[in-house]
Amino acid sequence: MTTTPTIGFLLHDVARLLRKRFEQRAKGLGLTRSQWQTLAYLANNEGIHQAGLAEILEIEPITLVRILDKLAERGLIERRQHPTDRRIWLLYMREEAKPLLVDMRSIGDAARGEALDGVSAEDRERLSEILTLMKSNLIQACRLGAGDKEKNHG
Repeated sequence: MTTTPTIGFLLHDVARLLRKRFEQRAKGLGLTRSQWQTLAYLANNEGIHQAGLAEILEIEPITLVRILDKLAERGLIERRQHPTDRRIWLLYMREEAKPLLVDMRSIGDAARGEALDGVSAEDRERLSEILTLMKSNLIQACRLGAGDKEKNHG
């Protein structure tokens, strides 16, 4: 058995440590990780319905409802009823959330800067290209299902 960590373990550890570092820096914002993650995804998907956002975040809709309730109580998001389907609620950022998003992006930039300290611009670009390709490959593989890739590629 090798002592060298696999790419999967390294990716998991780096992602976990990036989240941890972000949380350390963001402690003063008064948000939980799930709340800032919800805000970050909502900022890029305004007008999405709750079930769609839950799917993007890979959490249960009932879990998201609790997070959204807290964000709405703080005046950071608002729910608007769908124009043609009263069962669906659409989600929007409020103006009060925008300065918080600026802070979150700044904290994220700082955490990524710490993680990439000593990595050249060329290597950063190449890393981004490799991770993007890996993501694309995995999205495609997941669409094929569990056994289909083996059937097609031995």
